[in-house]
Amino acid sequence: MASSTPKIYVAVVGVGLVGSEFINQLLAIPSSSSPFHLISLTSTTRTVFNHTHPISSSSWKSELSNSADRPDLPKLTQQLSALVSPTQKVALIDNTSSEDVAALYPTWLNAGISVITPNKKAFSGDISLYEAIVAAASKTGGGRFLNEATVGAGLPIISTLKDLVATGDKVVKIEGVFSGTMSYIFNEYSTGKPDGPAFSSVVKIAREKGYTEPHPADDLNGADVARKLTILSRVISATSPRLQSFASVETTSLIPPALENIATGDEFIARLPEFDDHFQKMRAAASSDGQVLRFVGVVDVASGQVRAGLERYPTTHPFATSLGGSDNIIMFHTERYGTRPLIVQGAGAGAAVTAMGVLGDLLKLT
Repeated sequence: MASSTPKIYVAVVGVGLVGSEFINQLLAIPSSSSPFHLISLTSTTRTVFNHTHPISSSSWKSELSNSADRPDLPKLTQQLSALVSPTQKVALIDNTSSEDVAALYPTWLNAGISVITPNKKAFSGDISLYEAIVAAASKTGGGRFLNEATVGAGLPIISTLKDLVATGDKVVKIEGVFSGTMSYIFNEYSTGKPDGPAFSSVVKIAREKGYTEPHPADDLNGADVARKLTILSRVISATSPRLQSFASVETTSLIPPALENIATGDEFIARLPEFDDHFQKMRAAASSDGQVLRFVGVVDVASGQVRAGLERYPTTHPFATSLGGSDNIIMFHTERYGTRPLIVQGAGAGAAVTAMGVLGDLLKLT
């Protein structure tokens, strides 16, 4: 590391699947070339902070588990703020899905602490929080916010969109399969043939493989896709529809009305077969027209519409031919990419690729 390279202190909040993978990837960077110093870890029950002796790859789990200190984000804010200087940068990595943590982003940014996260809550929630984040990051001495992993895990979706906008291209429409869960379900369920496995059995298998949330309704309601569309719409900024929150997205849920208030995932899976005929009729109708079913998200700048729901595509369309497993695929229709849209495709879920997206953002601070 060159002597002129600023030291970057790193604090991690959230050490679950993505958080643990991120820590391992960060600490795998050779110390001789790394400006990063991991000084703080915070789980749901414990925290550790030590800026004089950075945490190592061999000790981080034991240091955290042996700590007697309980999480205290206001205290952590003070500790990190004190480290910000012209020769030292501070980055807070939020690997949680907490709205409470997300609400602190403006405070951290105003203190000069950069925020990097896969947490979608702040960037897809109430627009007042989003605007406070942008304002704090825009002020002199404010930290940067980087959130590539909020859409498509490690795929370069947000960075690609930012580059298109920054270079003056005009976004006409963005459409894609944004949910790894929905991608898997409909890649298996709708192949262009009129029949196949029952919808309920595909959802059940997806849950067993860990592709869905413990309660599959949390995926089938489309809210995750709506959040991602809101994030992208806000990146497009002035030319995109202004969304007050992800709840403003026109979202078509796949949850049968009779199952809306089912309390547990097990009961939901047990009752879903009652509605297999409904989904079978949609599959057969699509097949008869040479089409497949895909759960997609669309930001249509021209019409001002942002929507998420089940749509039909020809069996020759990339959404039918290019997807496998839990892949994401996003098409950018712009003035420059008019005849043939720009396509980003690949694994859109998983701890390793999500952590990679977070680490990629952290590297942008160097």
